[in-house]
Amino acid sequence: MAPRTLPLLLSLLLVVWPLTVQPAPPTCYSRMLTLSREIMADFQSLQASEPEDSCVRYLPRLYLDIHNYCVLAKLRDFVASPQCWKMAEVDTLKDRVRKLYTIMNSFCRRDLVFLSDDCSALEHPIPEATGPPDWQS
Repeated sequence: MAPRTLPLLLSLLLVVWPLTVQPAPPTCYSRMLTLSREIMADFQSLQASEPEDSCVRYLPRLYLDIHNYCVLAKLRDFVASPQCWKMAEVDTLKDRVRKLYTIMNSFCRRDLVFLSDDCSALEHPIPEATGPPDWQS
């Protein structure tokens, strides 16, 4: 009887095992961190793809550090900026910025720890080589 049950047991194990090895669901913190990085990357590619005389160059700078308390004001300023109000790519970016603000200010407010309130630090990005390690993401 054991030789017949062994293949059955192995096939059951092969079906059940992948279901138990799924990654953990994203946390509020990881979602904020990921979304802020995506927004910065999208903003940089938008700046690179638009001509110099475009309205994009007049948008507020968008360096986001979710550990800096001033980031909330930075997000509000970006969404409220009147530049490029009819440009689809900018409207999409502003929607994502608004989403990040809502996540930070409402859903994940208790999960967020601000380590700084240095507003000028959000105007000058830290080079990646000296930035914080990615072990947190």
